[in-house]
Amino acid sequence: MAQTSSDCPAPAKLDDGWVTSQPQTQGLDPSLICGIGAHLGAWKDADVHAIVIVRHGTLVYEKYFAGEDQNWGKRLGRVAYDATMVHDLRSITKSLTSLVVGIALDRGWIKSLDAPVLSFFPDYADLRSPEKERITLQHFLMMSTGLEWDETIPYSNPENSENKLYEAADPYRFVLERPVAEPPGTVFNYVTGAPTLIGAVLHKATGKQIDQLEQQNLFDPLGIKQAEWTHFDNGDTMAGGGLRLRPRDLAKIGQLVLAHGMWNGQQIVSAAWIEASTKPRLNAYGMYFYGYYWWLGRSLFDGRQIDWIAGRGYGGQRLIIVPSEDLVMVVMAGRYDTSPLQEIASLSVLNRAVLPATRKQ
Repeated sequence: MAQTSSDCPAPAKLDDGWVTSQPQTQGLDPSLICGIGAHLGAWKDADVHAIVIVRHGTLVYEKYFAGEDQNWGKRLGRVAYDATMVHDLRSITKSLTSLVVGIALDRGWIKSLDAPVLSFFPDYADLRSPEKERITLQHFLMMSTGLEWDETIPYSNPENSENKLYEAADPYRFVLERPVAEPPGTVFNYVTGAPTLIGAVLHKATGKQIDQLEQQNLFDPLGIKQAEWTHFDNGDTMAGGGLRLRPRDLAKIGQLVLAHGMWNGQQIVSAAWIEASTKPRLNAYGMYFYGYYWWLGRSLFDGRQIDWIAGRGYGGQRLIIVPSEDLVMVVMAGRYDTSPLQEIASLSVLNRAVLPATRKQ
């Protein structure tokens, strides 16, 4: 990915709260960082739409591309992206929902993660059972609900549980009436119904939908002004995947996590919650561990393990936070299929260009 020229201008200043500089100013090898754009531009099958890199709290690189895209499944055709445009985050939305849960605990809107989920839904008393009474908010945050659920089959298959969730007249009842298949807290199973219920719990606890809570308590302090949401047919906001943000704004979320919940000297989310939510709690898929709606991965570089935190979304959406290197990377893409390129593209850039660029020259 190396680029022969070291001429790599700093990202544009857009009066959005970011300090910008060239990569070398923040200790990154410009020949590697500045070659990423040409590499991704030539890698058509990856269908990457944007990449943003932050080092030491400074925006050092961004590149946008044109490609086929969607807005929550609605085809948009070929879109020429730039720094002003929002993009689907898909399931990275879940990671932001986790941050709002932390804010809710900090402010006493939710008292404990040990509370049974059903205790927030008295209207569903008919669904109570000794097994379901043991399922807590923490289990929902860990994707260890124990409920029968399958998102591993293709989304083109109507039997996919997430598809059924969106088609249900009452999405919350649909989740809670699933049979118990495993003891809660023991087995990782990816359930988009979990953050959907967490969004409903937050609504019950505060009287506000997740989009209002995020705007007032997360986006406004971060200076994020462009946020678009998808809603269920009942009008409720999709807390498990319905958010669209600018890549530069998603990078602010990564920087917030990297800085232990702080942005520009303001504590937006408690450091305790950042630590708790990004702590590995279960083995997940492949090389990943799982926290509270955050994925925990690792790379091997120069003979040492580099741990990182990630938000992952369908289509190749990735937010990767590398604490040891004081670094954040955002990748947006349009691979809305089962291609392994959803994973490979971002990890290729991380492992072949971004991490090597941190090596002292």
